[in-house]
Amino acid sequence: MNAWGPLMFVSVLAMIFTGYPVAFALGGTALIFALIGAASGVFDLPLLFALPERTFGTMSNFTLLAVPFFIFMGTILEKSKLAEQLLETIGMLFGRFRGGLAIGVVFVGALLAAATGVVGASVTAMGLISLPVMLRNGYKPEISLGVISASGTLGQIIPPSIVLIVLGDQMGVSVGDLFRAALVPGLVLTGGYALWVGFIAFMKPEVAPALPVEMRVSGMELAKRVVLSLLPPLTLIVVVLGSIFAGVATPTEAGALGSMGAMALAAMNRSLGLKPLQDAMEETSRLTIMVVFLLIGSTAFALVFRGFDGDIWIETMLTGIPGGALGFLLVVNLVVFVLGFFIDFFEIAFIIVPLIVPAAVLLGVDLTWLGIVLAVNLQTSFLTPPFGFSLFYLRGVTPSEIPTTAMYRGVIPFIVIQLVVLSSLIWIAVPK
Repeated sequence: MNAWGPLMFVSVLAMIFTGYPVAFALGGTALIFALIGAASGVFDLPLLFALPERTFGTMSNFTLLAVPFFIFMGTILEKSKLAEQLLETIGMLFGRFRGGLAIGVVFVGALLAAATGVVGASVTAMGLISLPVMLRNGYKPEISLGVISASGTLGQIIPPSIVLIVLGDQMGVSVGDLFRAALVPGLVLTGGYALWVGFIAFMKPEVAPALPVEMRVSGMELAKRVVLSLLPPLTLIVVVLGSIFAGVATPTEAGALGSMGAMALAAMNRSLGLKPLQDAMEETSRLTIMVVFLLIGSTAFALVFRGFDGDIWIETMLTGIPGGALGFLLVVNLVVFVLGFFIDFFEIAFIIVPLIVPAAVLLGVDLTWLGIVLAVNLQTSFLTPPFGFSLFYLRGVTPSEIPTTAMYRGVIPFIVIQLVVLSSLIWIAVPK
């Protein structure tokens, strides 16, 4: 063992934390250390000849093709106002009950998660649409902001989550298996959020009142809204996930089906104009290009890091943690939780996950459940003050007169629910 691997790992983290673009930090650190190592006689420079072939392999990865498809599907639903209509309809269904609007936001968060898989889009959309309505109808800012933040992060775990697709690729496990394993924890979190909202509305009616009678819609008008706004996207989600779970389609094929279905729904709703389509394509291109560049940078980093035996250093360190598999899971989750404050899940998936997989295999940890644990962990860190990404997204669309501390107070109960579920998943993941 030598100090080159640890030094390289610390250097790339230092460069990332300075705010330098992660993809270029990874690739640049790899090339700099390769040249210095070759000049010092401790690195075999011809190893870099494998980089073009690995880059081409990344570009032709069929599994990762699902990422732009699902991003495009969700973005079309958002840009064509279908997501807005969905939120309004569910608000009318539940609004007649105390806490009904908040419970509606929870269920819409779950549906948007299943439709988009992108946390930023879900949180921003629900913040823009539902927050003014909730505040206008007497909801306290804490409960409103907490529900929106927590519900928006369900896109991290509920299939077809972009997080799970990337984790499946990096861990070498079936994305379909990850989707099946994630469904129950995702539904448990959704139910837990809804139960908490119902409980707090029952105990403190003034915190989450029912909609006034004059704002309620019922009878044929409500039935019409349900048929036109709720059933079509719900059917699309069921068809997309059902085709994956039944083994009829791969996640990539289901993503293509979902993209076509989303465009068809937008066209039927007469909202598939040139501007929404252009915006959806631009957003999809931007996120996909970011993912590809991150993959190329992480490939270069992994190649040079292994050339310095850095993978052996990581494996030895992780397998030597006291407590065996349980100790390994606790330490890894703590590291991922802290990193989730500062860098996005793409960077964590491409930098950290490939390094911990060999140690997990040696310790007998099931990789599918390890992926679910990491996804829920990242979801929790997205919610946790003061650096949670979900909080930053929501802060950007929250009126300036509402203090940030109200948002922090509002998410605490949901963080507790997250931690209970995360602890249960860690226990499941420990080899028995």
